[in-house]
Amino acid sequence: MSDRVLVTGGAGFIGSHVCHLLCQGGRDVVVIDDFSTGARSNLQGMKVTLVEGSVADPAAVARAMDGVAKVVHLAALPSVARSVDRPLDTHHVCATGTAVVLAAARDRKARVVYAGSSSAYGNQESLHKHEGLREDPLSPYAASKLAGELYCRSFSRVYGLPVVVTRFFNVFGPRQPANSQYSGVIAAFSKALLEGKPVRIDGDGGQARDFTYVEDLVAGVVQCLDATTDGCETVNLAYGQSTTVQDVYATLCALARERLGLRSIPDPIHAPPRTGDVRHSLADTSRAKTRFGFAPKIGFAEGLRRTFDWYRQQSGKSNSP
Repeated sequence: MSDRVLVTGGAGFIGSHVCHLLCQGGRDVVVIDDFSTGARSNLQGMKVTLVEGSVADPAAVARAMDGVAKVVHLAALPSVARSVDRPLDTHHVCATGTAVVLAAARDRKARVVYAGSSSAYGNQESLHKHEGLREDPLSPYAASKLAGELYCRSFSRVYGLPVVVTRFFNVFGPRQPANSQYSGVIAAFSKALLEGKPVRIDGDGGQARDFTYVEDLVAGVVQCLDATTDGCETVNLAYGQSTTVQDVYATLCALARERLGLRSIPDPIHAPPRTGDVRHSLADTSRAKTRFGFAPKIGFAEGLRRTFDWYRQQSGKSNSP
């Protein structure tokens, strides 16, 4: 069987890192992306076959699926805040798009790894979010990503499609967009600090996240892709450690002082809590470790340093003190 891999959303932040790792391994990689949030520059220097189109378009997906044996389905319209503003757009890409990709994978008998979201858990009494918990989505984004999971389960049961649902927890790292109102907190904080502007903290900053560096995450994704499991498995991919937004801000401020020689940093601006925001997010990663050998190597602290230095280089301040 061919080992050709389709990466949906491959020009995006996480998708481009998956493509890079697959290309490093000598894999034949196909990307489908409509560039609504991805960027062609993210694929620069990679030998991939590009199909420009939406995952919600069956004809485009069928073209991209030609000769494919495995699929990493990452295409989505990310951001809880964006989904509150544009719920139908979010549903179209995340839910309908997933059904289209799964139907094409069924026709090719291709193995699928689906990028699920920790937002499916919502706010739970259990501190560590484990895969056995009943889902409680708090936003249209969370609901649409969970709908994609349900399609994965049903396609596995009805058609025998091998699927691994990987739930991501606040992924960060190089190439994550920092210029949007929907940018992730680490990207947004880094950009503001590098520009000498005050950081905006939504709520009191006490909300905690299991921030996961992108290189560790994609290594786990590829491990799930290359496993030989049957049925539909669901696993958390994260560090199993929790950091508050306020602590992330303090660490990035320390990095900014060290890397840029700053003597003062503007006080942060506090905004109201965001609608649909989960208060605490912390992964139980035991299933991913036991069933797929997931073993992160870089970690949060080093990942944060690498990420800030990447944004610093992009800003042209790489030669600062």
